[in-house]
Amino acid sequence: MKAGWHIDAVKTRGSPSHQSSGRLPWALGLMKSNRQRRDEINAHRVKKRDEQRKVAESRRITERIATTAKSQGLKVRELAAVSKRVHVNEANLAPNASWGWPDFVHRGYYVDQPFICVGCNVQQVWTATQQKWWYETAKGDIWTVAKHCRPCRRKERDRKNKARRVHLEGLAKKKERKVVA
Repeated sequence: MKAGWHIDAVKTRGSPSHQSSGRLPWALGLMKSNRQRRDEINAHRVKKRDEQRKVAESRRITERIATTAKSQGLKVRELAAVSKRVHVNEANLAPNASWGWPDFVHRGYYVDQPFICVGCNVQQVWTATQQKWWYETAKGDIWTVAKHCRPCRRKERDRKNKARRVHLEGLAKKKERKVVA
């Protein structure tokens, strides 16, 4: 038999042949239908297309870096510094229903952004790596920016967790009183 035909090897299932069990090969799961085979082929094609898209995306990023550097009048030596920036991968951004894109998408890389924390009024910096995590990994909205510094975010998270815990304890006590009464 040729590899890729619809019947899998019979002896791989543990029984020497399908005749010993008295059941037909498709009842043992040894044969694949045309639909199953088509699904496997389509899954393989999708995987191959995704790999090609990733390669094309990395090429586009490299080209965008080069054109950005040249448009800014940077020399060849300075191209290396540009390539060390944290680059935007548009494919990983959350879906955008807007007609436009923020500056970091047009620019092609993230830039450290200073901001003043709303909670403590202290000047902070939202780093490029933090922005990349927020926009591409956490899938945050592309039009949002940092408002709170890390310590203020941690305080707010702790406050909410404590309030949730107190609320759940109150519900448990209320439930106990109902059961006892």
